Amino acid sequence: MDRKNLFAQIKAKKSMLCVGLDVDFEKIPACVRSSGKAKSIFEFNRAIVDATASYAVAYKPNLAFYECYGLEGMNALEATVDYIRTNYPDIFLIADAKRGDIGNTAKMYAKAYFETMDFDAVTVAPYMGADSVLPFLEYKGKWAIVLALTSNASAMQFQSAVKDGKPLYRAVIEEMMSVSTPDNMMFVVGATKADKLSEIRSFCPDNFLLVPGVGAQGGSAEEVIKYGANDKGGLLINSSRGILYADASENFAEAAGRKASETAIYR
Repeated sequence: MDRKNLFAQIKAKKSMLCVGLDVDFEKIPACVRSSGKAKSIFEFNRAIVDATASYAVAYKPNLAFYECYGLEGMNALEATVDYIRTNYPDIFLIADAKRGDIGNTAKMYAKAYFETMDFDAVTVAPYMGADSVLPFLEYKGKWAIVLALTSNASAMQFQSAVKDGKPLYRAVIEEMMSVSTPDNMMFVVGATKADKLSEIRSFCPDNFLLVPGVGAQGGSAEEVIKYGANDKGGLLINSSRGILYADASENFAEAAGRKASETAIYR
């Protein structure tokens, strides 16, 4: 999916919402929990997707929540991706994998998520340098989403370290911008760092930013949009637990839909 089509979705839905499908089997409501994890996780995801697709422009499964259940979890992930592709083909799909390895390994990761599983984007850790990111940029219409300034509490231990007079997160963004375009690269900037968004926009005006941390982590969608939006949208604002587990009863999907409708509104 290209940037033009992604922005068209944002305008049509008046939303920048990305729903994080980080499914913990232990938190799935009893009404959809069966003896098999694959079936339970998929049925839960299907209900969440159907309830939120009117508001979401993207879905972001975090692979750890599927890998931890082995083959059953990966079967649920594959079924979820197939369901979204079949029923909501215009929605942007992100593999939240945070892969970061040397070039030949990165090439296989890119093949896994862009060919085998048909995601639009993959989150990538740039610690090993540009050669760990470049293989993800070889696919037309696909995106690398590079970790820059994350939402976790200890992020600044490394990300604010100074390199050549700049904080490391700025050095990462500028270096990655030199080997990519705004049509194939986004950056992760946490909603809990909303005060940094204006600064980041000053040297990164055109790229989309994937912004986690809204909802359970305490980030404000309104502040993110105020400081981080650009004239092409420029944001995917992620909420996971706050939407997935809005209700534990048989009405969980309806509650998720209501929560999605309140989140990441774009005007």
